[in-house]
Amino acid sequence: MKDEILKTAAELFLTYGFKSVTMDEIANTLGMSKKTIYQYFANKNVLVEATTLYMFNIISNGINDIRAQKLNPIEEIFEIKRFTMQHLKNEKSSPQFQLQKYYPKIFESLKTNQFCVMEDCVTCNLTEGVEQGLYRDTINVQFISKMYFHSMMALKDKELFPLNNFSMHELMNHYLEYHLRGICTEKGLETLKKYTNTNRST
Repeated sequence: MKDEILKTAAELFLTYGFKSVTMDEIANTLGMSKKTIYQYFANKNVLVEATTLYMFNIISNGINDIRAQKLNPIEEIFEIKRFTMQHLKNEKSSPQFQLQKYYPKIFESLKTNQFCVMEDCVTCNLTEGVEQGLYRDTINVQFISKMYFHSMMALKDKELFPLNNFSMHELMNHYLEYHLRGICTEKGLETLKKYTNTNRST
C-alpha cells in the first residue's frame, strides 16, 4: 500500500506540481480516504519528502543500469538523458521550481543527493571518454563535472528558461550538444554526429 501511494503521488506531483496537488486529490486518485494515507504519511510534507526519495532511487537505479551496459560515453550521456526525461515526464509542471519554492529543505536535501550521484556518473563518463579518445585529454574532469551539474540545475529554472519558450527536451538536447562540443576530440565529434543523425528524436 505504501509503495502504491508513493507511485501515485509521484505521478501526480510530476504532472501537476508539488504545490498544486492536494492530499484529497491523491486519495481520490487512489480510491481511498485521506485517513488511510495518513496511516503511512503523517502529513503532506512527509509525503513529499518520501516521494522525492522514491523518485530519486528510481532514477539512480536506472542510471546505474545504463552505466552497466558499458556504452560509449557519448551514447551513455544521451541514454541517461532519455531515461530521466521519460521518468520525469519532461518536467512539464516545473516540479523542481515548486519543490524549491514551497519545500526548500526537501529541495536542498534532494539536490545534495543528486549532486553525489551525478558527480560520480559524470566523472566516470569524462574519464572513460578521455581514455577512449572521445574527449580531449586536457580537460579538467573535476571542474567540468561540477559545471555539468549546476548547468543542468539551471536548465530547470523557469525564470531563465520559461516553458512557453523552451521545452525541457529541447533544452536538454541543446545543452548536451553544447557540453560535448566543448570537450570532444575529432573522433568524439564524429561519434556525436553519427549518434545524433540516427537518434534525432531522442
